[in-house]
Amino acid sequence: MFEENVLFAIALTVFAGLSTGIGSLMAFFSKKFNPAFLCGALGFSAGVMIYVSFVEILGKARHSLVSAQGENMGQITTVIAFFGGIAIIAIIDKLVPSHDNPHEIKNIDTSNYQNRAENKLLRMGLFSALAIAIHNFPEGMATFMGALTDPALGVSIAVAIAIHNIPEGIAVSLPIYYATKSKKKAFWLSFLSGLAEPLGAIVGYLIFRSFFNDLTFGIVFAAVAGIMVYIALDELLPTAEEYGKHHTVIGGVIAGMAVMAISLLLFI
Repeated sequence: MFEENVLFAIALTVFAGLSTGIGSLMAFFSKKFNPAFLCGALGFSAGVMIYVSFVEILGKARHSLVSAQGENMGQITTVIAFFGGIAIIAIIDKLVPSHDNPHEIKNIDTSNYQNRAENKLLRMGLFSALAIAIHNFPEGMATFMGALTDPALGVSIAVAIAIHNIPEGIAVSLPIYYATKSKKKAFWLSFLSGLAEPLGAIVGYLIFRSFFNDLTFGIVFAAVAGIMVYIALDELLPTAEEYGKHHTVIGGVIAGMAVMAISLLLFI
């Protein structure tokens, strides 16, 4: 029933996923890099994700599930699917070793890379690229599902995910650059690691399109809300704290929530 939005939804996931390339470029021009700006941007992204998950996505999921299952069972399924989404992304995080996990990155400091063995750096960069691809798969489904049901909502989610992907691009590109001395190779590996996002969207569409109904939509959408809340709390906010001051992060979070709230009011 959402066929007309499929191409638009996939295009948004491509935009969100390939923003890892922006992080790669920022890493190469780190002398001009503004940590406070990225700190605020990551906080903003977290605010968007948290607000839209609880206020919009979870509400839509609950409405669909109540329609399909009745009031009591629909509410219960919503809660189970929400925490199921959190469990999925948490398990993925657990399976990725912490030293290779792109969501454990620290502030940009090229001296951290200059003194390490080239083979170790290359391994770190390649593992980070693989880890990002694994994480981006469910994120791609989140962006896709949002755009599929509501294009305006999809744009908001895609922008938030895109900001979130910038430090991931940094995590891939810096170690590969210092290992290979090739900016081109570092950029392309970082850029391509984001392709898992549209891949996740396409796989999700192929899986769900033949039995897409209120029940399926509600479960997937509630899980998407859980995934986005986890990303904001476990990845975005800790990373933002590494790049700047606490109050800059909180200001970004509040600004993200406010912008999201206003944008949703405009479409009432």
